Amino acid sequence: MTTMATTPGENGSGRNWTFLTNHGHVLLAIARNPTARLRDVAEEVGVTERAAQAIVADLEAGGYLHRTRVGRRNEYTINPSGHFRHPAEADQQVGALLALFTTDAAAEPVTES
Repeated sequence: MTTMATTPGENGSGRNWTFLTNHGHVLLAIARNPTARLRDVAEEVGVTERAAQAIVADLEAGGYLHRTRVGRRNEYTINPSGHFRHPAEADQQVGALLALFTTDAAAEPVTES
């Protein structure tokens, strides 16, 4: 399973937290590999397979992704024009977040100064 960075708490104990929710992490994992098994997505995100299934169901119900059965596997299509759910970011599309974390750095042009 993936380990998270810890930050020292007020009493010296470490607390685990991330800027993105598990829903965000699952969406990014699927965007990176649209044919990934949920078992692999769950391991990458650090949740149980059952939690990953529930998150995918939430994302599908919310219109953020579409699941298609291809043989014995699922293939996922992301809807990048879906908007964030929190009122503070509701004017932003999730495609911008996906582009930030799924862009292939090797494909970007290198500029020399």
